[in-house]
Amino acid sequence: MAYWQLFFYRLSSLCLCMIFSQGAIASSIAMLSEVPLPLFDTIRKQVISQQERPELFNAGFIDVINNGQVAASARLVKLQIGEQGKFSLPLSVFGGVSNTSFATGSSSPVLRGNEHLINQFITPLSGLLNLSVEGIWFIKPRSLITKWGFIYQLGERVLTGHKVSSSGFFSAPRPLHFLNSYLVAGLYFQTGAWEKTNQRNMGVCWLTFRYHLCYSGNGQLRQFLPAIEGDGLYSGYSMGMGVRVNALINLKAMYYQYNKAPEPDYLLPIYQFSFNYTVNGARS
Repeated sequence: MAYWQLFFYRLSSLCLCMIFSQGAIASSIAMLSEVPLPLFDTIRKQVISQQERPELFNAGFIDVINNGQVAASARLVKLQIGEQGKFSLPLSVFGGVSNTSFATGSSSPVLRGNEHLINQFITPLSGLLNLSVEGIWFIKPRSLITKWGFIYQLGERVLTGHKVSSSGFFSAPRPLHFLNSYLVAGLYFQTGAWEKTNQRNMGVCWLTFRYHLCYSGNGQLRQFLPAIEGDGLYSGYSMGMGVRVNALINLKAMYYQYNKAPEPDYLLPIYQFSFNYTVNGARS
């Protein structure tokens, strides 16, 4: 394993003991100032935290996928790019490991040896390094809690394939890193969520439907998948939901389906369950 891969692996491991927030809430401070603090505890704490301190090494996730693979990643930094008070885009940088697998079995062909890429192509936050612009545009919200809008994410990431030697001698697969561009866009809806015994801690329950596109040059893919067909452009869609209540729960479940998969064998749906975490008080 390369030294920088080991660095990201250790970085993700250090963060796996805490509880996350994905940051799917976009509210204004002006609206929050009119609401008593105890009523919207989860929502207000998140917005105030974003305004007071840089988001550095403060969030991440652990994904469990239906084929036995596990992905772990930490958000290295989140910045606003643009002009203050006018137009800006949220830029996030994630780093982690997404190749870990609990699946067992005998040795397989090259394509099967790179089966982890099937999950990484369609899931937005995969890769050793992931740079993206993401956000939610709400449609004239009349309520601070219940509202809907458009969700988007556009980015570039570093993925890893494994090249198997064509010689007759046994040798370990050689990792090859390559760039992959992706675009995700769709609809987003959120409403409130809370404990029956603690109505002051108002959380969020959200639903989303998204369309996914990703692209890698065919020449890059053929370095470790010589038998692959197609032009390197893959597409699909996802549906999912999540619940976040401060200091209680932060989970999400996603369903992914390819429209155009890397190979016909991989048209089966992908189920993903995520445990998210945040690091309270993280600063630069």
